[in-house]
Amino acid sequence: MSENLLNLEKLIELRQQWRAAGKRIVFTNGVFDLLHLGHVQYLTAARAMGDLLVIGLNSDGSVKQLKGPTRPLVAEQERAEVLLALRPVDYVTIFEETTAENILRQLQPEIYVKGGDYTLQDQLEFAQTPKPLPEEPVVRSYGGLVRLVPFLPGHSTAELIAKILQVYAKD
Repeated sequence: MSENLLNLEKLIELRQQWRAAGKRIVFTNGVFDLLHLGHVQYLTAARAMGDLLVIGLNSDGSVKQLKGPTRPLVAEQERAEVLLALRPVDYVTIFEETTAENILRQLQPEIYVKGGDYTLQDQLEFAQTPKPLPEEPVVRSYGGLVRLVPFLPGHSTAELIAKILQVYAKD
């Protein structure tokens, strides 16, 4: 188990030290079930926006709520360890809710990053397939910045699972 897999209380404690040192905290969250190039590029871009990248990792229970009974494919502790092995990732915390609103309200990172498959509030009416970001109002309420990283087409966990199933269906 990594020393950088922390609970929210410890992250809040460290946040005070980071801010005193003038560090900008970047936060993102997600399932990160089967890592792929889209994840790596997304996390690299997120980390470049600040001094520390903290990931809120959906727990196994919240993944089941979000993705259905067959997910996650990889258990939360293993997903956390894999994420922490990536150069851009500084800290991971596992959370039970389906959105990161509670963590954001408490941690208050300077920058909140999500993938470009989401739509910001001021762009919803112009989006062809609007997907509102539920955490955006919380981040804006404390003065944080919300940034979207362009989605890498053809690189999603769902597409990867579909490819795997196709391969095994042929056997």
